[in-house]
Order: sequence, then structure tokens, then C-alpha cells
Amino acid sequence: MKYSSCTLLCLVASVEAFSFKASSTLSTPHQQHQQSSSSSLFAGGEGGESEWAKALQENTGQQSGLFDKELQQLQSKKLQGLSSSAKSQQDSKLSANAKLIQWLEQEGDVYLQDASGWGEAPHPMAISTETVDELTNESSGRGLLARRNINQEEELLKIPLSLCITKKSARKTLGTDVLPPNINEYLVMACQLIHEKYVMGDESYYKSYIDVLPEVDEVNPTFTWSDDDLQFLDGSPVIAATKSMQMKLKSEYNMLLADEGKLCDQYPDIFPRDKFTYEAWVWAFTNLFSRAIRLRNMKQGETLAMVPYADLINHSPYSGAYLDARETGDWLFKTGGEEVILYADRGYRRMEQIYISYGPKSNADLLLLYGFALERNPFNSVDVTVSIAPRTKELVQSVLENVKENPEFDMNAEIDPLAQEKLDFLDRAGRSNTVDFPCYADRYPTEMLEYLRLMMMTPEDTMGKPLRDFDYTRTISAANEAAVLYSVVEAVKGQLERYPTTEEDDAAIIKDRGMFKLLSYNQRMAVRHRRNEKRLLKRTIAALEKQIKTRGLDVEDLKRAEGSTLGTVLPGEERRGQKQRTALEDRLDKMGLPVDLR
Repeated sequence: MKYSSCTLLCLVASVEAFSFKASSTLSTPHQQHQQSSSSSLFAGGEGGESEWAKALQENTGQQSGLFDKELQQLQSKKLQGLSSSAKSQQDSKLSANAKLIQWLEQEGDVYLQDASGWGEAPHPMAISTETVDELTNESSGRGLLARRNINQEEELLKIPLSLCITKKSARKTLGTDVLPPNINEYLVMACQLIHEKYVMGDESYYKSYIDVLPEVDEVNPTFTWSDDDLQFLDGSPVIAATKSMQMKLKSEYNMLLADEGKLCDQYPDIFPRDKFTYEAWVWAFTNLFSRAIRLRNMKQGETLAMVPYADLINHSPYSGAYLDARETGDWLFKTGGEEVILYADRGYRRMEQIYISYGPKSNADLLLLYGFALERNPFNSVDVTVSIAPRTKELVQSVLENVKENPEFDMNAEIDPLAQEKLDFLDRAGRSNTVDFPCYADRYPTEMLEYLRLMMMTPEDTMGKPLRDFDYTRTISAANEAAVLYSVVEAVKGQLERYPTTEEDDAAIIKDRGMFKLLSYNQRMAVRHRRNEKRLLKRTIAALEKQIKTRGLDVEDLKRAEGSTLGTVLPGEERRGQKQRTALEDRLDKMGLPVDLR
């Protein structure tokens, strides 16, 4: 076989770069500089081949282990002056990181070294035991840093699916006859996590992975908060979602494991009660919600997975990188296995933290499931309750009989002739007359407008046509649209009134740094979160009022459609003795979380 001169030069440069890497631990810095220079000259001086050799040498890194030592030194400096227990905890985390890497290399042939191997480029990332949010200076736990400069679309990692915890692995571990195929994947994976940590312990195949999973107080999702901490979120829709989640977890635990005749009774050897406690259940779900990844490009559809090492990567709403799966092997020969893969969505500098996206999640989602909220989140939203009660004959009569309890009711209001038709329309659409919608800083969902356009319809708007004949994605009439936008303004104002403090109060608390530091982590997160919700709601009101004025809808006689409905914003906590399903719960349902408990 013949090679061009360019190919030969590249091969020689590659061999020399590899030799340089292998001997770098024995060379002085001066010798390394000479070797580096000679490699560049040998590759052809200035030009294409020299650039290729230079890039190759940059990718091979420096002395093996040098970055990790430098990282440890930086973290040790941060710990100076702290207690011996903090330093001991740091050493424990470093040891756990090393054991995880060793396990991945031995069991999955995952290459994580910073030196070149046969056919393997140096792994570009390293585990940091402690990362910090750049805006709030709050701890964000472990993370992955760039060992060197990383190029866009560079392969960052690949983890065999065989090392992941999935529904399949859980049923295989605990028994396919014990856990049926149709069981919710979150529930069965929670059982495996508890089994590996509390039952198998040091004998667990996944011990090295389990040891790096955080405890509940390291994550702090709101469903684990104390009542005292939750009080700092009073007025926020997160409260209702948190209480609903707590109910869900407790109910699912009882129905699957703890109740009489359930798994702990049926299979006490597999599910011992002293190990499968509710506290262990909460720990398992804390890790599932904050670390499990939905892999979509699987050979058989999609699956939820706990992916060792990959789940150390922190979230940024500005990242375009997502973990996904692919079949192992190259484009020509497939091995039949599957692996989790990640590519860099942009270039990274050495020591820069690597990020992925957990998805377009609001701060409410993040706080409930991950235990943190972001100061600058382009996907942030606040759920607003919109409640319109069509004036049926029965409703008007009931309100008039209890007039003291309804001071806002217009005593001269007439019965809405379309009331029953509206209720029937909602019933067919599977909607209630009290609905939660997420409002964003610069927009609100079209579903909200469609719902309100329907509820604000008057006989003048219909002109004798049935409600089903209208396209509610479009403006019905100027009067109808005015009533709709004014209703949204009132709903948003109603949400603002539910907070016991103002945005200015929260800003003053945050500004007083000494006082703010005295609050716990959860309380600081709560204050920031409720302040940002109020900011967003105020911007929504301003945008709506500007839109009303710009479109000429602020004329008095255009507001007549408002008279056909109560226009009341209900509290949203309880309705007819049942828990109201929130917009956040709708999003959780789409994620495949345990069933709603209304």
C-alpha cells in the first residue's frame, strides 16, 4: 500500500507525539519544549501539517495526572482554615471519584485517562468535587471540568448502557416475576437504588457509583423541605406542587411496598422493611428526579436511565448539549450493544465547567426536582390560575343566596345564556373551568387565550352560531379580546397578591448580605425564587397593559363581555374537596412521573 508524503509525515508526527506523551514524565520542562518544537518543525514548519501536529500535541495534554493534581491544589486552598471534618469530607469525595473512574474502566472499558491510549484520545474531562454557581456563589456539588481546550462537536464521553441503572436492570436484579413489565420505571428504579445502597451495601456491583450519589441534604428538592423552609415560599405555586409531590411519593411507597400484603410482605427477603424505609424511598427519588436521563434514540423506543459519571454534569439553560444513546460500533460494523454519548455543543477553555441542558425547565421545575433555581433562566415561568365561572341559573341563584360571601359579585348581573354550552364544550375538551397556565416574562401560552376567548363569548359574538364553530386561536371580536386580556391582567394581579411580601422586601433581604447568610440554603433559594416570580409577573402585567393600549382595546364600551362571567380568580389550593391539578403537575405527568393523586 502506498502513502503520500503528507500521510507519512502525519504518521511520523503521530508516533512522535505519542512517544512524547509516554516519556513526558521523565523529561524536564526544557526537554519537553525541545521535543515539542522538533515535532512542529518535522511536520513541515508553518502550514497545514504543522497545525495538525500542534493540535495533536495539545490534545495529548501535559504530564499525566497534572491537571488532577492542580485541581486538588486549588480545592485544598479553598478548604484552608476550615474544620478537619470538611477536609476529611473532601478526601472522601476524592477517593469516591477515583473508585468510580476505576470501576468504569474495569467494568465498561470506559477510557477516562488524560494520556493517549492505543486508538484512544485523552479523555477531555475531570471530576471536580465542588462547583459553585457563578451568579449566586452557592454550591452546586460535583461537576465536570475541561482538562484542556475542547472544540465544538468533540466527543466528550461514551458510557455503555450495561453500566446504567434502568427499568430493565432493576427487574433483572429484583426479579421479573416480582416486578411486572408495566410497572412505572421511576418506581422500579427507586427499588433498585434502595437495594444496591441499603441491602447489598459493600457487596453491590454498583457500589462505586452509589458512593458518589448525593444524600438528600446535598440536593434539597422542595419535596424534602421542612415546613419552616416551605413557609419562605408562601404565595408561590411551587407550594401546591410540592405538597402534591409529597402526597404522591408517600402514596406510591405505601401502595407498592409498605401497605399490608404489598412487596415488603410478599417478598421480605428481597424487600426487607428495615431497609426499604420511607426515608430510603425519598433518597432514591431525590436522585432519580435530579439525575435520571431520558434516552430517546434506543433500539426499542426510549428509556429512563441513571448514567454513571455522565450524571455529574451540571445544568445550563443556555447549553445545547443533551445526553443520548446510540448503538455501539462504527458506521459499518455494529456490535449490538448500546451506549450513552455526549458531544460538546460549543468550545470550552481549560478549567471551564462543562454543561448540558436538562431541558427547558422553569425555576419551579428546577426547585421542585433538582433543589436549585437560576437567576437567569430564559425558560422561567409562573403558573397563574385562571378561573371563569359561567353564570348558569343555578350559580347566580346560589351566589345571591350567599351574598355576604361574594361581595365582588355584580348584583345586577344577568344569567349567561351560553353558560351551559360553555361548560359542555369544556367537558368535551377535558378541561375544567379553573385552569393553571404558565406565564413567561415575554409571553403567555396560546392555550390560555383560547380558553378565555371561549369563556368570554357573548350572544353578540356568536351571532347565533354554536360555540364549536369558532376558531379560538384567532381573535373573535374586539370586545371579546379586551375581556380576555383584562382577565389575564386580573389573574396575574391575583397571583401577586398571594405573596405575603413584596419584590422590594425580598430585594432588601438579599441586599443585606450579613443577614442573608444567616438563612439556610433552602431559605436563600426560596427568597430568590419568590423575588424572581414577582419580577416576572410584574413584567407580564406591563406587557399586557401595553398590548391593550397599543391595540386600542382600552375603550370602556369594549369591556362589556366581562359582564357575562364572574371573572373570579380562585385560590387554587382546593376545589370541591379535591387537590387541583397544576400546570407544573401537567409537565411532571408528561415526564412519566408517578400518577396524579387527585
